[in-house]
Amino acid sequence: MADAALNPAKIFSRETLKSVWRTDVIFAVGIIAILALLILPTPRWLLDILLAASITFSVTILMTALFTRKALEFSTFPAILLIATMLRLGLNIASTRLILSKGHEGPDAAGNVIEAFGGFVMQGNYVIGMIVFAILVLVNFVVITRGSGRIAEVAARFSLDAMPGKQMAIDADLSAGIITEDEARERRKNLEEESNFFGAMDGASKFVRGDAIAGLLITMINIIGGVIIGVAQMNMSIGDAGASYTLLTIGDGLVSQIPALIVSISAGLIVSKAGVDGAADKALAAQFGEYPKALAIVTGVLVIMAVMPGLPFIPFMLLAIGVGGAAWRIQKTKNQTATDAVAAEEKIKAAPEDAPGRMLAMDDLRIELGYGLLPLINTDKGPRLTDQVKAVRRAIAQELGFVTPPVRILDNMQLEPNTYVIRLKELEVARGELKPSNFLIMDPSGGAITLLGEPTKDPAFGLDAMWVDESQREEASLKGMTVVDAATVLTTHLTEIVKTEAPELLSYAETKKLIDALPDKHRNLISDLIPSVATVTTVQRVLQALLGEKVSIRDLPTILEAIAEAAPQSTTTSFLVEHVRARLSRQICGALRGPDGATPIVTLSSDWETDFSDAVIGENEARQLAMSPSKLQEFVSVALEKLENAARDGYSAAIVTSAAIRPFVRSVVERVRPQTQVLSQNEIHPHTRLKNLGSI
Repeated sequence: MADAALNPAKIFSRETLKSVWRTDVIFAVGIIAILALLILPTPRWLLDILLAASITFSVTILMTALFTRKALEFSTFPAILLIATMLRLGLNIASTRLILSKGHEGPDAAGNVIEAFGGFVMQGNYVIGMIVFAILVLVNFVVITRGSGRIAEVAARFSLDAMPGKQMAIDADLSAGIITEDEARERRKNLEEESNFFGAMDGASKFVRGDAIAGLLITMINIIGGVIIGVAQMNMSIGDAGASYTLLTIGDGLVSQIPALIVSISAGLIVSKAGVDGAADKALAAQFGEYPKALAIVTGVLVIMAVMPGLPFIPFMLLAIGVGGAAWRIQKTKNQTATDAVAAEEKIKAAPEDAPGRMLAMDDLRIELGYGLLPLINTDKGPRLTDQVKAVRRAIAQELGFVTPPVRILDNMQLEPNTYVIRLKELEVARGELKPSNFLIMDPSGGAITLLGEPTKDPAFGLDAMWVDESQREEASLKGMTVVDAATVLTTHLTEIVKTEAPELLSYAETKKLIDALPDKHRNLISDLIPSVATVTTVQRVLQALLGEKVSIRDLPTILEAIAEAAPQSTTTSFLVEHVRARLSRQICGALRGPDGATPIVTLSSDWETDFSDAVIGENEARQLAMSPSKLQEFVSVALEKLENAARDGYSAAIVTSAAIRPFVRSVVERVRPQTQVLSQNEIHPHTRLKNLGSI
């Protein structure tokens, strides 16, 4: 066992090495190495490598900040800012140790990188080097760092102040159905990340400011300490010591301040990117190029300055040519875009009037408004009608699993000003009247409405209602009445129409879309079922029958599995529907569950079971109910009486029959009470708690 544990082949295997060289371990080792620079001496060759790495790191940060589309895409920037600051301070201390200990040996005492920067910038004159270094420190400390720090501070404050309002806006959109639960969760997450980011940037900006101060102090210490060490310990003259140590110190300061300046610019770009979408070059080009006339005026100013006496002609004229060329190119692009748009519109208009596509075009759903209702589309008070229609489509998709076709909204000057019409495939299916500036109130208990207003009927359900002005809205709410605005009245009516007409709206194309939209894990089920076992048309008929009885088809995989199970025995729609309903028993019973957790039902007596069974004639799809009208009237009267008694007790009861006659009982009940569900005994889920309210 011990030999196996110490087996070198296992210790140095690929899996073991891969687990050891993980990024988190490497990151931790890198942080420890930066801290080690503060304590351990660093050789010249290693210092050169680390200084080059520091410059590379800072340039990488700058390029990432430039190409970042949004500030939150670089949310790790505060941590990176801390690491970059630690690295520069560690390198400052390491170089200080070399300068003070070996500065008397010559210009390369602290490595070739520091020597190169010092020699290139100062050109043998350390006074020039000190001035350049001081200017870099001032630019970094006074201009860039202070500005970006102020932006981060204000952004953090405003972000925190605006968070409650943004949270409420997300909750309002979720309640209205404009966004889904997942979208709301994603927005809340982004809002939290935004607040955390700007709060962290407010504190992280202090790193850059402190780094600039530390760099200035370290430079002064190096010069003073180097002169003292050179004169007192190395027996150098004051001039030689000053020149040697100043050269090294200024070179060291430049090597540190240039990366610091680059990182400060990156911080300024990140925090000033709030509200700007896209990479910096794209955003700047788009906004500067929005108005080519402004660039043309700049061109004129540059030409005037070029010909003015005393000013150089060539620089200003070259700039004028460049800016003028950019203005001309931008204007040409805008004109071409406008021309293309007009040409596309003309192409559409130029299509032959007798083209079949134009003559036979038909809207599945359309709302036509009188001119008095047009403010519902462009209103600034409350949600717009278009937004509410989108919410209706989303709510129906969640409830029935059926994606409503797009709803087209048009004005119709032939209608009365406050009248609307809902059309299904060009045919009118509903109409109503609205008061755009008023509110519709209804008493949920069915009592009389005592407020002043215009009596009317709710267009969706036909209940007694009243239009009142906004001044009575609060009073009606306090009295427990239902208060809705005009747009909500229309969308509620639309919702009921769509639920009623869902079977007709579920076309072959829509059914194919639902099947194709299923996740990849159901691909095998679809390939096994369609078309070898059942066709898309068969699936469409089953789904239409389910929607006709207000059964959700959202669990489409289970429905397809049930069709695949039953189709080998029979492909008749009625047989498949009954089998699918049995598979959806948990869902169907759950939808009927009352507040007490029980499902209220009314059973069909054995006498009526026998009467319906005897009245069914034909086979398979040809089966039909041949019951006498007097017998049907008797059943309807008894059933309505029992169901109304249950409704007065607060129960919305379902009728339970045998599976063989359920479709025929449903066809009778649907004509007089469409909201009543008719279940077969096979559709009662074993875990459903029933509440029997009697027998018909």
